Amino acid sequence: MELATTLKSQTVRNQVREVGINGNYWYAIAWATDLKPAKILTATIWQASIALFRDRQNQIQAVENVCPHKGVSLDQGKVLGDVIACPYHGWEFNGQGECLNIPYFPPDQKLPCVQMRTFPVQEKYGLIWVFPGDPALAETQPIMEIPEYDDPNWLLIPIGANFKAHFSICNENTMDVFHGHLHKNLQGWFDPVLLKLRETENSIEANYQLSYTGFVSQLLGLSQSADRVTTKVISVDYRYPHYVSHLPGISSLYLMRLPIAPQESRSFSLLFLKLGLPPGLLKILRPVLQPLILNLLVLRFLKQDIEMIESEQENYLRNPQRRYVEVNPAIAAVQRLIVRQYEQFVRPSPVSSQTPSDSPIPQETST
Repeated sequence: MELATTLKSQTVRNQVREVGINGNYWYAIAWATDLKPAKILTATIWQASIALFRDRQNQIQAVENVCPHKGVSLDQGKVLGDVIACPYHGWEFNGQGECLNIPYFPPDQKLPCVQMRTFPVQEKYGLIWVFPGDPALAETQPIMEIPEYDDPNWLLIPIGANFKAHFSICNENTMDVFHGHLHKNLQGWFDPVLLKLRETENSIEANYQLSYTGFVSQLLGLSQSADRVTTKVISVDYRYPHYVSHLPGISSLYLMRLPIAPQESRSFSLLFLKLGLPPGLLKILRPVLQPLILNLLVLRFLKQDIEMIESEQENYLRNPQRRYVEVNPAIAAVQRLIVRQYEQFVRPSPVSSQTPSDSPIPQETST
């Protein structure tokens, strides 16, 4: 459905600052390189702690970070081949959540009927993805496609960030191209215009016209000269629960949002830049270009965004009843989508493959 692009006042829906997630999607929860063989890595998705480990085939297994025996955390335990052993009593569980051994049981004694909760998990694009909702739906929801990932003509820059804020505030910042004023000292963009806005059941698609000038725009190929003003159209698409942004022929950004808790979020981003260098030369220069662009450019923009996002969260907590005014219809659309997706997830279904007590993630937020 096409939406009006007119900028006009509307009240921010504070309800969006309290809702949880729709767990029936794939979420990136860690960089794949952070999970070493024979080690346990923990990650949290919407207040549910998950223990990750690699089996002997180097396949990643994802289990709830709680032993079903005494309820202790498993991340202080050990990986023994294909199983994860609890640090308290040494009970051993495989990646399917089955108890395979209790060290102090006689060899012929039957093991108790106990099952550890597990999660569908994949390793793709250098990330570990987990499906925290109904496992029966995991195969029906594909992970987003990132065609630039294997294209040698693009320079890949992985970017991680942590935010002390609800994921809705983070998501609105990503859609809000009108905040170029914040980055003016970094030669950011200016004169933004919302050209197109489209809303579907699970996505918001927006096209903005932006102007650029300065050394940064020249470095990224946005203009031929630092003194020249160049106008480009950027697409910013919120494909719940993640973002895809394109400057055609110049850059692509895939931002994977990880909601951790009502006041904590994380993001894993893959930024692709087309610098116009031959693939062979780009491969040689990649170890130099990646940290250079990340530290001198990307992280400086990101730091300013984080300050604003966390300030917004802090002031919301001081007075959740205060009403704010928004003028960007794309932000209002993002808020509607977040609330709608959460309501769909918690809405009772006449046919479900799991009972509420078996749900992998909490159904309500804490306020």
